[in-house]
Amino acid sequence: MAWYSEPPLTRLAGIAGGALNDVMRVRRAWHWDSPRPRTWPEQGAAVPSPASDLGWARVEPVRSIRYLIQRILLLPFTEVMAHPKVEGREWVRELKRPVIFAANHSSHADTSLILHSLTDKARDHTVVAAAADYWFKHPILGNIVSLFLNTFPFSRTGGAQAQLHSSSQLLKSGWNLVLFPEGSRSPDGRIQEFRPGVGHLAKETGTPVVPMHIQGAFQIMPRHQKIPLPGPVRVRIGRPMTPQRAEGSREFTARVEKAVRTLAAGPRQPELQGSWIERWEASKPRELRYETD
Repeated sequence: MAWYSEPPLTRLAGIAGGALNDVMRVRRAWHWDSPRPRTWPEQGAAVPSPASDLGWARVEPVRSIRYLIQRILLLPFTEVMAHPKVEGREWVRELKRPVIFAANHSSHADTSLILHSLTDKARDHTVVAAAADYWFKHPILGNIVSLFLNTFPFSRTGGAQAQLHSSSQLLKSGWNLVLFPEGSRSPDGRIQEFRPGVGHLAKETGTPVVPMHIQGAFQIMPRHQKIPLPGPVRVRIGRPMTPQRAEGSREFTARVEKAVRTLAAGPRQPELQGSWIERWEASKPRELRYETD
């Protein structure tokens, strides 16, 4: 029988059936986990697209939105959770130029505690270095964190020249930088060895470094803990340090680390007894600790 004598529906059904058979044959013969054929070119390593510097987070109206978010949500929440006692805030009030805030790192609560300890003027001109391989793996999370905390991606694995360039550009534009020279959160709350990046950045840009020590953040939210628990915190701010002309990057980094350890070794508050609720209630201040100028 000639093809033109077949009914239309029969022809369509035959075409569809043949196409389906072809697809099934291809699927049965295709092994997704098998080695690549020798005739195929070698598969190159995936190169991730470069992370944005998140410049949108440092312009209006985003800055005003972040100011409201921090004043209405972040700072009051930090005050309720930790009742931070801040020592040495006078060094922040006297700042006349951009600086690098270098602090120990034992908890995700560190960033909000540092911002809480600054004045409004300093906080509004401060960006936070956030691990690019942790916070910016998912763009949505990275953008939300940048909106709240004014973060910028900082690589912990290589790319020293690119990191130096982006950080120096921020300093030259009038922004303070918050860096955690340990590189990652301490697993046990103790200060780890500082990496030389903070000294290198300070030497190359001539930027003073303000040492800071946070005591109590590890008890609030240690590594691998998802939900914070209230507890008393003390934040100590040291005198700004300037690298000497004949001082190398590693030597200056070691001096910054020594300053942070000195702040940690100062007189401690007497240990409060009882449950964490009783300790938190006993540490509650009479008024809010953050300042507006």
